[in-house]
Amino acid sequence: MTKPYFGRLLTAMVTPFNEDGSINYAAGADFAEWLLANGSDGLVVEGSTGEAATMNMDEKIKFMETIVKRVNGRAKIVAGAGTNCTASTIELAQKMEACGADGLLVVGPYYNKPTQEGYYQHFAAVAKATKLPIIVYNVPGRTGGNIAPATIARLAKDFSNIVAVKEAAGNVAQTAELYRVLPDDFSIYSGDDGLILPFMSVGACGLISVLGNVNGKILQELMTAYSEGRVKDAADINKRMVPQAKAMFVESNPIPIKAAVTKVTGINAGAPRLPLTPISAAGEAVLDAALKEAGLVK
Repeated sequence: MTKPYFGRLLTAMVTPFNEDGSINYAAGADFAEWLLANGSDGLVVEGSTGEAATMNMDEKIKFMETIVKRVNGRAKIVAGAGTNCTASTIELAQKMEACGADGLLVVGPYYNKPTQEGYYQHFAAVAKATKLPIIVYNVPGRTGGNIAPATIARLAKDFSNIVAVKEAAGNVAQTAELYRVLPDDFSIYSGDDGLILPFMSVGACGLISVLGNVNGKILQELMTAYSEGRVKDAADINKRMVPQAKAMFVESNPIPIKAAVTKVTGINAGAPRLPLTPISAAGEAVLDAALKEAGLVK
């Protein structure tokens, strides 16, 4: 099992919005506080779950500064800093570094569909432009391309500030290959809540989580049980966790999790920005049933 560079459970936090669609910065700071008190070791801010794609640069800077100020060094803050333009990614990475982020989550360029050499050169350019440690984010379902383990191993060898991968290809065999080819001190994070148990069995050290927005505690319990060798306990906890994780994707992320945050935490996360829409009645029924079964709401 690899070392968790940023902590074992990083929650990809949602960005709360007001009724008019503007960012609710005060609610964001309060929510960061809630997350740290409820299982999160660190936070990923302004990732896809945080709706970074619909935030402008001024909003990104102000929101990051707000979270950094509230957390005040008590936990690691990783900034989502990925775009499908290398120059724009570098600009965003440098601005997030100036805001005080502790690390960067950089997604593989989406839509462009680079070659493996293109992926390498993209991440190499970003790594050269920042001092912050970088998590490579591989999510073929959203980007249209897969970053091969050999490419990540090459990056890890050549750049000391490329320290981790968020692996969200949904492929246990690929995760096992990552563990085989990467250095022992390189962190492999699962990008899927529902796959954390099998991923840990082949070398993953932790999780960058959506479900952590409402139930980080069950994820910590699961990972603790497995790491202590209580495999049957971990499987039993996983059996309770997986339906919760699935419910958070009954519609496109972060539609369900934003609704869940409002229901569970008492902090109003607001509706997502277009092109995402509020959760449907059918989706909400599935979500409510899962939250009630988990004991997260009455």
